[in-house]
Amino acid sequence: MSQMKDKKHELNLDGTDDCASSNLRRVSRSITTFYEAALRPAHLRPTGFTILVAIAKSEPVAIGSLASELLLDPTTVTRSLQLLQRMGLIEISARSANRRRFVTLLPKGRRTLSRSVPLWRQAQGRLVGKVGLGFWKELQAELEKLAFTATELTIPNTELKGRSVPRERNGSLKKP
Repeated sequence: MSQMKDKKHELNLDGTDDCASSNLRRVSRSITTFYEAALRPAHLRPTGFTILVAIAKSEPVAIGSLASELLLDPTTVTRSLQLLQRMGLIEISARSANRRRFVTLLPKGRRTLSRSVPLWRQAQGRLVGKVGLGFWKELQAELEKLAFTATELTIPNTELKGRSVPRERNGSLKKP
């Protein structure tokens, strides 16, 4: 037992409690659990809800564009889309002439979104009501800055093709 304590003290873990990644993931898990409970009556998880909303706002939307909008890897988005497709909520087109695939909501997806939005609004209202609208708006702006900064810091170090990053129409990075 004393050997384990000695080894534990050999590590210098100063500053790790302030890790942006672990702190944001911890908060994200808590928020996700809250929205999962809220959306459960509609048989939809928060990820599915977010994707359906993004599709509804831009349909038909290319999978790559959807991935960029959501700041997700295209492969991750494709896996989530396949689940929504199996549920009968969306349709994914065959590849177009320029090798892009587009996503649209099916009637069942629209009905599911119709049932989900009021549940989401209720949950969102409860959360924002608890923390305060001013705090929420400031936090939202700060989170956008963090997303932009992390993306900007990642790009020079990333050699992966097809990496999803938020960009303006002219190709420059989106600024919060």
